[in-house]
Amino acid sequence: MKRHIVCRTSELREGERKLIEADGKSIGVFNVKGNYYALRNRCPHQFAPLCLGKVTGYAPPSQAHEFPWKRDGEIIRCPWHGWEFDLKTGQSVFNPHKVRTKSYEVAIESQSQCEEKVESYSVEIEENFVVVYV
Repeated sequence: MKRHIVCRTSELREGERKLIEADGKSIGVFNVKGNYYALRNRCPHQFAPLCLGKVTGYAPPSQAHEFPWKRDGEIIRCPWHGWEFDLKTGQSVFNPHKVRTKSYEVAIESQSQCEEKVESYSVEIEENFVVVYV
């Protein structure tokens, strides 16, 4: 797998996303409650820019007069036709065993691990970087 430095962890706050190009692929990197996930920015339905969709939760099947809301901030909805996918796995909400979008490994690495690829200057604060493996 090839390593792509995305940004400093402080540049991708909780609930935010960042779109990158890596090896000719558009990829969305998401901070979900302090954990980082990456998905291919392409809905498998009609190749819409999936990662531009709304990040939300979903209402699972329930009994009458019950309105549960699950996994808030962990589901992305395609901006074209509303197909929903799990940000953590890329699996679809409606058919998780057959429909998915590609997900990528994400790691948090220290500044010293990323120095060879990032031009850096002396600073007082040390931070970690979000790194995607494609």
